[in-house]
Amino acid sequence: MENLTAGQKLDRAFDKLGKEHSLSFELDLDSDAATLKAMDSAAKPGDKMPDEVAELISGARLSFSMRSGKPIEESGEKDFSATAMKLGGPDGDLLEYRQIGDHTYFRADVAKLGKATGSPMPSADELPDSAGAFKTVLDGKWVKVATKELEETRDQMEQTEASGGRKPAAEPTLDAKAQKKLVKALRQVVTREVDFKTGGGADGTEHIKATAPFRTLMTELVDELRPLSKELPPGTELPTAKELKEVPNKKVTADFTLKDGALTEVSVDLAALAENPKVKKLALVVRMGKGQEAKVPAGATEVKLDELMADFFQGGAADAFSEEDLEEDVQG
Repeated sequence: MENLTAGQKLDRAFDKLGKEHSLSFELDLDSDAATLKAMDSAAKPGDKMPDEVAELISGARLSFSMRSGKPIEESGEKDFSATAMKLGGPDGDLLEYRQIGDHTYFRADVAKLGKATGSPMPSADELPDSAGAFKTVLDGKWVKVATKELEETRDQMEQTEASGGRKPAAEPTLDAKAQKKLVKALRQVVTREVDFKTGGGADGTEHIKATAPFRTLMTELVDELRPLSKELPPGTELPTAKELKEVPNKKVTADFTLKDGALTEVSVDLAALAENPKVKKLALVVRMGKGQEAKVPAGATEVKLDELMADFFQGGAADAFSEEDLEEDVQG
């Protein structure tokens, strides 16, 4: 029987993920509202995190699923036959979208979103019939848009934002050679700076804990990435040495859970980085599994983006929002 080190086991587990044709991820923050509020205790009264937002973040769950005709590590954008994303909150699902074939489907529970963020939105009943498809969105029903139309709208927005009104060049992706350089660099840093400990469990479950000083690890990673900076996608800015010196150097531990050699969960303990004695429980958790098949929602209403926006402004929907709300939306 082959005797593998903890690092080798992790390498093989990540390799297994790349060879899958379908994957699902669920991301959540293992914390509570009181802890998140404690992190914000030094902020000015007007800048403190609202209770509703703290409750939303502590109870939020983001799930993502994908299926491809090729292994995930070899797949490009056109190889994925279906993708799905769902954002859930303490009181249930908030947002969901599915991209299947030529269409993208989405829905939102506007009432729950408004309650969670402390910014109530109008109900569908408050809008006139002339609000059209926008009433369907506010009512939380499924709508569908041609994916090609979404892509064209995205391209138009990029063209508008580009200097001189010229359409920007397509963003390059890392080629296979650059990807191998990146992976090699990252593995070298992990080998030098990370301490591993392993522990067994029942039914083929094993835990591998990786611990490293956060600033040291980040500095080493950035140093390895700098020679590859020209090969990274545009807009990728590496932190400066001065910025890295401001990063806490507390030790951070990542707990990897393997089931029969396959990676099923990663939990990163971030409490030490908060540098606040009141923060005891703060971890980022990612769970992996087989991707579920995304199905076309029954009864979805087909809409066009330009008509949807026209319904919003001309059908009276915009009047249901205060001028201040609209200004905040425009400013992001």
